[in-house]
Parts: sequence; structure tokens; C-alpha cells
Amino acid sequence: MRVGHTTLISGDGPLVVGEGPVRTGVTVIVPRGPDEWREPVFAGCHRLNGNGELTGLEWVRESGMLTTPIAITNTHSVGVVRDALVAASVDEREPDNAWWSLPVVGETYDGLLNDMNGFHVRAEHLRSALDSATGGPVAEGGVGGGTGSVCHGFKGGIGTASRVIADDLGAYTVAALVQTNYGKREWLRVDGVPVGAEIGRDEVPTPWDQAEALSHASRPPEGSGSIIVVLATDAPLLPHQCERLAQRAGLGLARAGSTGGHTSGDLFIAFATGNRLPQEIEDRPRTIAYDVRAVGDGVIDALFDGAIESTEEAILNALVAARTAEGRDGVTAHALPHDRLLAIMARYGRGPR
Repeated sequence: MRVGHTTLISGDGPLVVGEGPVRTGVTVIVPRGPDEWREPVFAGCHRLNGNGELTGLEWVRESGMLTTPIAITNTHSVGVVRDALVAASVDEREPDNAWWSLPVVGETYDGLLNDMNGFHVRAEHLRSALDSATGGPVAEGGVGGGTGSVCHGFKGGIGTASRVIADDLGAYTVAALVQTNYGKREWLRVDGVPVGAEIGRDEVPTPWDQAEALSHASRPPEGSGSIIVVLATDAPLLPHQCERLAQRAGLGLARAGSTGGHTSGDLFIAFATGNRLPQEIEDRPRTIAYDVRAVGDGVIDALFDGAIESTEEAILNALVAARTAEGRDGVTAHALPHDRLLAIMARYGRGPR
């Protein structure tokens, strides 16, 4: 699996639609390696609350397969990123190949900080994210699609985390990548500790506290926004098991303090690389039958635990990695202060003392 980002940051001061300030980008997750990108993987998806977009999910539900990379950007750039993924797929094939593509592209709203209606994300930015996608540690915080994100009134962004289950259960890995842009300040929990309520607005203002910098019409409700969660595992899961895994992202989200509110788009997808699947469209002759494996109930329970913990930690990692960012009209999303986080956790008997 590979991940790549394109981060777009330019301009300061008052919003001028079409010019900036720009605080946005694209993040891409490629399920297979560079020489295996055509091979599908089993996948499943889940909607906790649907005030958002994650394209291509009808085909995931119908076929049980993910056949493209996954991209995440801002709300008004989904179309251009989707089309760019289609074009990238077409370019990898022979010119007369009648290939079709239904890419999976998600979004979160970054209009508090970004000139979202200026449409600054272009096809070449998706290409750059694809070209730069690598394995290994993933850049977190205000990068890629999370450049303009706000989470629980702090600067949000991209976060990742993973768990490895016990050796006697297969030692499989389950990992989460999130793009966080949701939640009121007082909702934030860290290992059950009400960190958000402990850090008052008089201490660290939220972007909504700077509402005078925005017109009433353009000011979204406090706590509105979305989160996209992508879960990946090397375990051999069938599509219905992937769907069950995706559902558990909602429990990790709840642990961090989300309520899945009306204005939040909480959309999840999970894929599994533990089976090798034929490329049906390009196989000649077509595959008649193929063998797949699936984990048992004891293993799936351990993967559920890992998915919940990874989602929760990925959200917190996005908050910890993010840095204070000033966007349009001087609206500022402040970073979660590390010293205060440690002090609060210690006072509640968690972490270093």
C-alpha cells in the first residue's frame, strides 16, 4: 500500500474568490504496489452520517471490490479529482482499450480556512499525489486533503495509526488513515479524558470564535464538517467482512468525541489485501472460478478491536501532528497545545507524570 499528498498553500489576508488564500490539497491511497495497481481488492463501506461524499461506493457495494486508488480532497474539488483518477487509469492502458473506471473520492469541507469556491485543486495535483505515493511512514497533520481541516476547534488534518493482532491469530495488521474535519471543542476525548472541555476558548480560541471575519451566510454551524476513514488490512477478508470492519470506524470516532451530527459527513471504507484477485476485465479467457480465503470469527474480533483503536488514535495523531494555520480572512485554527494535553492527561492519571 502507498500514500501520497499534494499540499497547496498560498496567499494571506482577505478572501478573494479565485485567488485565495489557498489552504487545501489531495491525499491518495493506492491499495497495491506500483506494478499491481490494476489488481482489485475486496472492500466494504459504511455510512455513519451521510452529509458528505465518497464516490464509487455503489460499485463497491455491488461487486465487493475496490478497483481504483482512493483520493480525498475538499468538498468542491471531488469532481476534478475523480475525473483525474479516471484519466490516470485510461493513460495506463492501450489507447484502444475500452476500460471504464468508477473511482472512490472523498471530501471534507475546508471553507473556514480555504478559498474552496476558487477551485484551486487541478488534475495535475492528483497526478502529483499519485506519482509521489510511497510506502512507509505517512506525513500527518495539515497536509494533502487535510491542509485546511479543523477538528474539535483545533487544527485538524491527516492522521494514521495501526495495530498488529496476536501472533496466534495470524499477526495481521489493520491500519487507519483519516481526514479529520468535524466536532465541537467540548466533545474532544483522549483515552476518555475530556481534553476539549479542559482547554477553554479563552485559552485557545476556535475558528468559530472568529466569526466576525466571515459573513453570516458563509459561516457553517459550529462542529459541522466531516471525516473520511480508510481502513486497510493484510488479512484475507471477504467483502462482507470488510463492510463489518468499516462499521467499527464509527466506534473509534465516538471514542474521540464525535456524535455523528446532522451536518457531519462520516463515511468509511475498508479494504483487504490478503487475497489475490484476478483482473476480470482484462483476463482472456475470463476466469471461471478462483479460490479465496477468509479469517474466522476469533480473528475478525481482534481486527475489529484494531480498527476501533486505530481510528481513534489516527484522529488524535492528526491533532497532535497539525500546526497552527491562518487561512482566509485571518481565521486561525490553533494547534492542540502539547504541553496542556500532557498536563491534563497526567491530572486524570494517564500518560507521563
